[in-house]
Amino acid sequence: MKKLILLLPLFFCFGVSAQQFVYKAINPAFGGDTFNYQWLMSSATSQNQFDEGDSRTNLFKDLNSFSSFTDSLNRQILSELSRKLFGDSFGDGDLKPGTYVFGSMYLEVTQTTQGLLISILNTSTGEQSQIIVPGG
Repeated sequence: MKKLILLLPLFFCFGVSAQQFVYKAINPAFGGDTFNYQWLMSSATSQNQFDEGDSRTNLFKDLNSFSSFTDSLNRQILSELSRKLFGDSFGDGDLKPGTYVFGSMYLEVTQTTQGLLISILNTSTGEQSQIIVPGG
């Protein structure tokens, strides 16, 4: 009881105060001050990690019906080749040694001691690749 009486004057010495919290928008799009726009825009631009110029312009730059057809044809050829390669490795394929030309794709299939060697050359870009299918 004595402790309570000693602490009671401490409560009356310190006044209790409160304040009201008020939200003020910073972004001008949400009712904030219009002078903040330039600062927000420069801050966002400096943090942007994406290159806007290349992604939008190059996406549809060379898209026309002929290039779309060529890309589709190349995908189908490579898909068919991979299907035959998997079929050949499991015994159902009919890929025979020889030279195949499909537009700008030059394929050369040869039988080696290591297995079936498939050399792929894209004559328009110069890209080349070799695939070895093990087996006899």
